[in-house]
Amino acid sequence: MYMYLSGISGVYDKQVVKHNTFSSNPESLGAELLETLVKMAPSKEEEIKLLEYSGDISKLGSAERFLKTVLDIPFAFKRIEAMLYRANFDTEVKYLRKSFQTLEEASEELKNSRLFLKLLEAVLRTGNRMNDGTNRGDAKAFKLDTLLKLVDIKGTDGKTTLLHFVVQEIIRSEGAGTDSANGNLKEDDFRKQGLQVVGGLSRDLSNVKKAAGMDSDVLSSYVSKLEMGLEKVRLVLQYEKPDMQGNFFNSMRMFLKDAEEEIAKIKAYERKALLQVKEVTEYFHGNATKEEAHPFRIFMIVRDFLSILDHVCKEVGQMQDRTMVGSARSFRITATASLPVLSRYNVGQDASSDDESLSP
Repeated sequence: MYMYLSGISGVYDKQVVKHNTFSSNPESLGAELLETLVKMAPSKEEEIKLLEYSGDISKLGSAERFLKTVLDIPFAFKRIEAMLYRANFDTEVKYLRKSFQTLEEASEELKNSRLFLKLLEAVLRTGNRMNDGTNRGDAKAFKLDTLLKLVDIKGTDGKTTLLHFVVQEIIRSEGAGTDSANGNLKEDDFRKQGLQVVGGLSRDLSNVKKAAGMDSDVLSSYVSKLEMGLEKVRLVLQYEKPDMQGNFFNSMRMFLKDAEEEIAKIKAYERKALLQVKEVTEYFHGNATKEEAHPFRIFMIVRDFLSILDHVCKEVGQMQDRTMVGSARSFRITATASLPVLSRYNVGQDASSDDESLSP
């Protein structure tokens, strides 16, 4: 440890000790320097030896001299810990705010995406046609997990999947809408237009993909850690004495007040974001939300589906000049395929209005 200190003590000696920054201007030290100083904290035994040393200071090594000078400042390392917390506070708050904002926006994207709801409606109707005549032929909804299994349902050619068929139907529908606005477009043109619309779903749900990489437990621990860190500031304020000079304690009191208010806002923001995630999960999965081990699992499912969808859209684009399968009944069901499962899912008017255009 002392070899490490010897290399940096000369650099920091004048900057930290000579100007007595701990007492006069706690904002002037950056997080990097403060982190280094925290690592330099001596053990209790080392601290006692340095404080009790009464010999010639020049006979001490540079590291020991530096530490002894720092220890002359009352509660120096307690101050450093509080200052480090303060130096990192705004960055931590910014990260948490951005994370909770992403969760809110992801929930809104998922619930309000016209194209995503339309795709779900197409999958539901196609599944009902395939199950016509069975007790599964009149499903009202399905869990989003089913989307990941659409590629397990193969057509009679053994290559085309049910998702290829659904994508083609959506392309026709979206392309037809474009064609009605521009009567000069040829069939190939509006199919390409429709493919661009469907292929853009991944872009439209960009925050959903970001939210899929988050962990609710980790975010919650960050909030708790930020709140508990205030104890370092409260602790150091207890050491203030009337005869102490400098702006350190006044500055820390002001920071403590602002930080407490900011953390209260962050916790409220967290509750709001998690409530929206819960609501959008219930919107698609109903009572099944109680079974979810991961609160953000719905975003993970959609992210994985979007990855599959992007791949299928590329394949469909390459198949534009070939004849695609024309009926849902041309698919055979594998033993492992999972068909739509009843749940609570509300389809918007926008999605249901295209029923005729999606019929095979």
